[in-house]
Amino acid sequence: MSVEAQAAALQTDIARLRAEVQKVIVGQREIIDGVLICVLAGGHGLLEGLPGLGKTMLIRTLADALSLQFARIQFTPDLMPSDITGTNILVEGDGGRKEFQFQPGPVFASIVLADEINRATPKTQSAMLEAMQEHSVTVAGVVRQLPQPFFVLATQNPIEQQGTYPLPEAQLDRFLFKLLVGAPSLEEMGAIVDRTTSTANAQATPVLDGARLIEMRRFVREIPIAPHVQTFALQLVHASHPTSEFATAQAKRFVRFGASPRGAQGIVLAAKVHALFDGRFHVAFDDVAAVAPPVLRHRMLLNFEGEAEGITTDAIIAEMVTTLREKQGKVVEV
Repeated sequence: MSVEAQAAALQTDIARLRAEVQKVIVGQREIIDGVLICVLAGGHGLLEGLPGLGKTMLIRTLADALSLQFARIQFTPDLMPSDITGTNILVEGDGGRKEFQFQPGPVFASIVLADEINRATPKTQSAMLEAMQEHSVTVAGVVRQLPQPFFVLATQNPIEQQGTYPLPEAQLDRFLFKLLVGAPSLEEMGAIVDRTTSTANAQATPVLDGARLIEMRRFVREIPIAPHVQTFALQLVHASHPTSEFATAQAKRFVRFGASPRGAQGIVLAAKVHALFDGRFHVAFDDVAAVAPPVLRHRMLLNFEGEAEGITTDAIIAEMVTTLREKQGKVVEV
């Protein structure tokens, strides 16, 4: 099959997957596409928004549309690491002989919903680090591989502080995207009410399986990116550091720490998927600019002055994109 035919087939599958999700989820096109980019790029996603905005429903619906094993972990302050990874239990075997047998935890699934992930203690949150980075867990000194494909989609509430624990920077860096889920419009809210207060029961049906998803991920990595476009992505990551030669005025003033190399990897991979969404088999500057906010917003730490002034990392990223594009002789709005 030619590259053009493969790209067309992938775009068709993306459209089918999006359509299945939109059977249940009203609006939120940007968030849906953000989650799909995470899935196709092989990354994890963090959805932040107020309660009742459909974050959990979106992830459940995506799981319905993918023929993959799904598990939900409800994070609470009393959740233990073994509740996630699994543990060895003592069982009685043949002849009454007792032996330890490994009981897998819910993380042994292809799609893991980490609901209200910031409600668990740092010790429990750390149990996710190896799984998210290495796609394996270590229990009692034994490394066990997780099923493939594997990705974590987590949710958190941005305003409720009682009984919550901020995610450590090392864990935040494992998320490809941080997506900010906003409130629906008046028309969208009306459609939500119509769907949820009538006898109709919309539900997504499986349209893709694990083998096809792995094949799509492999194809995404083959999408070319021109050296000057990749340089733009790398400069964006460097610009997030206040001491960098590419740092903008706001970054120098309000940022304490910038993004890691994972940020550069994330921008390039996500931009490749975004190009496919736009019907192209090459990465453009606009693709990099479009994915920069969800990739970088959680990887930049503001200093005291930035927090006191109410500055957002999104505003700093927008300045970074505009400034660096001007140096390229092209100005875009983000």
